[in-house]
Formats: sequence, structure tokens, C-alpha cells
Amino acid sequence: MKIVCDDKIPFLRGVLEPFAEVVYLPGKQTTAEVVRDADAIITRTRTKCDAALLAGSSVKVIATATIGFDHIDTAWCESHGIRWENAPGCNSWSVKQYIASVLVSLSRRHGLDLSGMTLGVVGVGNVGSKVAEVASLLGMKVLLNDPPRARAEGPQGFVSLDELMERADIVTLHVPLTKAGEDATWHLFDAARIGRLRRDQFLFNSSRGPVVDNAALREALKAGTLRGAVLDVWEGEPEIDRELLGLLEYATPHIAGYSADGKANGTTMSVRTVARVLGLPLTDWTASGVPAPAQPLSFCIDAPGKTTAQVLAEAILHTYDVQRDTDALRADPGLFEKLRGDYPVRREPTAFSLQLKGGTAAQADTLSRIGFKVTINQ
Repeated sequence: MKIVCDDKIPFLRGVLEPFAEVVYLPGKQTTAEVVRDADAIITRTRTKCDAALLAGSSVKVIATATIGFDHIDTAWCESHGIRWENAPGCNSWSVKQYIASVLVSLSRRHGLDLSGMTLGVVGVGNVGSKVAEVASLLGMKVLLNDPPRARAEGPQGFVSLDELMERADIVTLHVPLTKAGEDATWHLFDAARIGRLRRDQFLFNSSRGPVVDNAALREALKAGTLRGAVLDVWEGEPEIDRELLGLLEYATPHIAGYSADGKANGTTMSVRTVARVLGLPLTDWTASGVPAPAQPLSFCIDAPGKTTAQVLAEAILHTYDVQRDTDALRADPGLFEKLRGDYPVRREPTAFSLQLKGGTAAQADTLSRIGFKVTINQ
């Protein structure tokens, strides 16, 4: 038995070796020749899994340790008897943390009162629902747009994209990348739709790069017809628009979902998928040994004299500060892939214990609902 694995997937080495020959390669070096005699592929988004890679191979299953799966030609795989699975929701808490950091950082930079603002969430699946959650905890009004869910569940609780764009101060995108059908998302925000955004609005994209027409976004920011934008995902990755990079509020190298916890979840789900299909005794395996980050997992906030918004911002930015990743990408955009592949350990709020000195029960409750383990010391 042979399993080909992307060498950047963490917590994986040694797990499958008792049962198979395991080959670890960079995603772009996973070729048709390599997979010809493979039974399984465990991959990420950089490996295009289509006929060019898979035709004539013995591959039975593809597991991608990612939420996105547009790198897999699913129709071709299904028509050729190849099982495929992604890892839905694996990094949803990580993206929630990323957006929380962006929101509080943006509020500090521009003197915004988040409690008086409205966030429009486009795509309310595993990720979008958690983003909506944290925005509510930060005091924001939230609008939800998800046409497939609205059709399946009824329109209550959802708004049209037009209404969302009209009412939201910030629009954040959390949709899969699809090119066909009534819910196609390729260039969902094209030049026409970006042109309808106002000078007082922000646009975030941490879903898939081509959901936003990057050239149109660049021109809107240059013209000042949009207040600002944040991109974690880009058209043409890893070769990104350098001019657009300089115009963004925050700009990161496709790492919104890159918490160590999210990566561990993705690896766990991928191993279990392969185990089920190939009959390996790993269907209950869970990734372990998630490392500690550079900052302390236990920390303290002195709450007296601070607003609840300031306390929440301090806690969130202790776990992750989006400015650091922005600075790293701007320092050398050519290192886009290296910054992703060698990403430092980031832990989600659930890994942190927080002592809140002089804080209120309401503040502690909000911090707990964000994920922190909180104790109050008066």
C-alpha cells in the first residue's frame, strides 16, 4: 500500500508508516508519475487533483486537509471511482480568530466603534457562522447572506446580497469557489459589484482568491471609492498583485485558517478518511502534540479603567495580531509560499487561560464565549 502526502501537513509523520509506504513531497512536486501506483493522496490546495494527475493511477481516495476543494476535479474523480473528501469546518475557529483580530485592529486604527457597526457575512457555513458569532460578541449587528441555505431553510434570518451591501459597514466573504450554477462565486465581487460599494465600507476576503476580482479591487482602492479592504486570499497565488498589496488595510499569505489547532483538525479528518476507505485501524485517530505558541498560554488583563471593547481587543490580540503577518508579507511578497509553509505556531483562544483582574462577570462571560478559559480576580 502506498500513500502520497503533502510534506507541509503537520502531525502526520509516523502515523501511516506502520501500514503503508508513505511518500512526503511538496504539493507542486506531486506528479502523475509519483501517484501512479499510490492508493491514497493526502493533500492541500497546491496540488491539482484532476485527470492529468490521476488518469491511469491506482488512487482510490483523496483527502484534502482543507475546507476548500476547488483543487479537486470532483466530477472526474467520482466518474472514475475515486473517493474524495475535504475537511469541512476544520479551521473555522481559526478564521473566526483571524477576523476577530482584523476587526479589533481596524477599530483601533480608524477609531471605529464596532458596537455601532454592521457586519455583512456572505456565506454562512461552518466558517461564516462562527464569524457572525464573534462579531455579535464584539457588539456588532450582523446580516447573513447565504442563498443555498435560504432556499433550504426558508428566508427568515437571511438577506439578499443587494440588501447586505446596502446596509453593512463591512462585508466579509466566506464562500466556496464555484464557477457554474446560480450560486457561482467566481468573481462574485467583480468590477460592477465592487463599484457599488461605498466610500465608507470595507471588504474582507478570506475565502478563495478569485471570489474577488483583484484588479477591480485595486482600481477601486486607488480611486477611493471604497474605504478599505483586507485580503488573505489572492488571485494568482503565490504571485500576487504587489500594487494591491500596498493598498490594503491588512494583507496576509492565505493563513487565516492556519492555527495549529485548525491544522490538527484537518490532519485528523484526512487520516480518518483514508483509514475508512483503505481499511486501516485509524478511524478514531486524533492528532496530538499541538505545540505551544511564542506567547504565554496563561496571561492576565487588568480591566479597571478599560472599556469592554478594550478588554476584548487586548485578549484577542494576545492570541493573534494580524499586523505581524501583514508586515511579513509586505517585507517580501516573493516569500508568499515560504510564509505559508513555515508559518509560526498560532493557537486559538480555546488554548488560552486568562485571569481578568477587576473585570465584570459580563466581560468574563463574553471572553468565555469567544473561547478563553477565564477566571476573575478582584
